Amino acid sequence: MTSDYLTLEEEAHHLAYQLFGNETEKCAGFTNSLLDICTRAQGKDFLLIHNPGGWGTTNLEHCLQWERSIVTGISATLERLGYTSLLIQYFRTGKGWREHIRDIKEQFRFFTSKAKIMAAEVEFLTHHINNLKIILIGISQGAVFDNAVMQDLPGLAQVYSIELGMLFTHRSRRVVTERTLAIDSNGLMPDAMMEWDIVTMLKTFLATPFRWIGHRLEGKPVKFSHCINVPGHEYNWEHPEVRQQIEDFLRINLGTKSGLEGGLS
Repeated sequence: MTSDYLTLEEEAHHLAYQLFGNETEKCAGFTNSLLDICTRAQGKDFLLIHNPGGWGTTNLEHCLQWERSIVTGISATLERLGYTSLLIQYFRTGKGWREHIRDIKEQFRFFTSKAKIMAAEVEFLTHHINNLKIILIGISQGAVFDNAVMQDLPGLAQVYSIELGMLFTHRSRRVVTERTLAIDSNGLMPDAMMEWDIVTMLKTFLATPFRWIGHRLEGKPVKFSHCINVPGHEYNWEHPEVRQQIEDFLRINLGTKSGLEGGLS
């Protein structure tokens, strides 16, 4: 173990103590996670951080297909531009109903407390990993969370955010800068959640239990949340307007890697 690593570990632990105080378990988990990311991100051009929708606890392989397609599409676009990247997920909520209640309270406060923790993490990573740029990818509630994090990082020019389908209830508090791409429509139909179409949303939520039961009777059990199919609240990479906006945002802000000719085709 090198002296540099010891210094890095000490700094990570100090940051954990500032955020969590004497909560030993949280400090240890935070420190170990931060050091692991530092190790894995060395030599990479970009760190992609996916904040899932919903409660923010779903592993990527269990997310809805369209959400997975966005993450995959962004990774592939960076590769075509000549960049290397590391993809990780950020789970903002713990398991269980108590954690979910805390998450609801945080949402009402625009994730004031939780966003500061992630912002501190992102700042630490950009400070300790040379030339690393970070892209936050947020879907629905994850988009709300990412925007809150960006508001805590106004001076970090190497951090970008791609936010899709932010809930209508939070749009008044959203801040969009040149480093933020906010997508509010899939280009095919209005997003009922973005437009606050109460009638359509109510019909969708009332139909959800029956859709969930139907899947189970067919021997195809799915998560209850995956049966909430709000019209328009689907941002698939294959939707031309969604893909074009993201590709344009990346190309304009990042360009191609130095020495690489061409770009997206």
